[in-house]
Amino acid sequence: MLEVQDLSVSYGGLRALQGVTLRVAAGQFVTVVGPNGAGKTTLFKTISGVVSPASGTVQWDGASLLKRPSSARAHLGIAHVPEGRQVFRTLTVQENLEMGAYPRAGRSQWARTLDRIHALFPILKERADQLAGTLSGGEQQMLAIGRGLACAPRLLMLDEPSMGLAPAVAETIFDRIAQIHKEDGLAILLVEQRVAEALELSDHGYVLDTGRMVLEGGYQTLLADDRVRRSYLGLGEA
Repeated sequence: MLEVQDLSVSYGGLRALQGVTLRVAAGQFVTVVGPNGAGKTTLFKTISGVVSPASGTVQWDGASLLKRPSSARAHLGIAHVPEGRQVFRTLTVQENLEMGAYPRAGRSQWARTLDRIHALFPILKERADQLAGTLSGGEQQMLAIGRGLACAPRLLMLDEPSMGLAPAVAETIFDRIAQIHKEDGLAILLVEQRVAEALELSDHGYVLDTGRMVLEGGYQTLLADDRVRRSYLGLGEA
């Protein structure tokens, strides 16, 4: 479905990504982990079309995404839930969800999708007429994910969904993400610093460090790697 091949991105002469390759199959849960500044958000922005690469390819269903403007990519079924939530603070919860439903699939499936969003996050139904800027951080993250789901995507890209949240709230968010994948069969590409929880949810994981993919594999493979255990899990050698 999504295939990133040998991708490199530069900012002002500095290389943010170098030779990055990543794949997400239909219905697959893929996680990218790594430290701050590793290039994870840049990777997402390149897939979404906000950032243009210096070289490499990004393909969706075998066709180049790089030839498509960023505004067209949501219509293809790609939803990007950005770092820091970025809800429309002066709009209501309901209006935020409606904004997410502007792609063709979102409009055609709106009633069913809204019911699903409310089932996952009942608080969004209760707060439908409340301004998004008055929600708590956890509620705003639920709204951001709901807004992503509103376009009826085939791939949901989640950038640091636990950022700034209390541990209990972050666990709830992770539970809902796992539920979406399991029950809806939706492909998910997750960027996250809570490495153990993120990798445990995923079918396949990648470790990104200083702009390069340094390791990939399943949960058990990555957990057994001493670099992952020391650098990201705070554990000793296996």
